[in-house]
Amino acid sequence: MTEQTKVQLIPSTQALHLRQLSHDLSNALEVILQTSYLLGTIELNDNGRQWRQMLDQGVQQATSINRQLREYLRSQSENAGG
Repeated sequence: MTEQTKVQLIPSTQALHLRQLSHDLSNALEVILQTSYLLGTIELNDNGRQWRQMLDQGVQQATSINRQLREYLRSQSENAGG
C-alpha cells in the first residue's frame, strides 16, 4: 500500500468521545422509542396515530443511523481491534 492510499484512522481519544456521544444518543433514542411504544397502547384518534407513526419512523431511522455511526467508528478507530 502506498503512502497516498493509506486511510487515516480516527485517533483513540476522539473515537472514545464519539462513542460516548453515540451511547448517550442511544439512551435518548430509547426513551423516545419506549414513549412511542406506550403511545401505541392507548386509544388515539386518526391524527394521533399518524403522529405516532411519524415519531416511530423517525426514531427507527435515527437508531439505524446511530448504529451505522458506531460500526463506522469501530472499523475506523486506531484501537479498532480493542
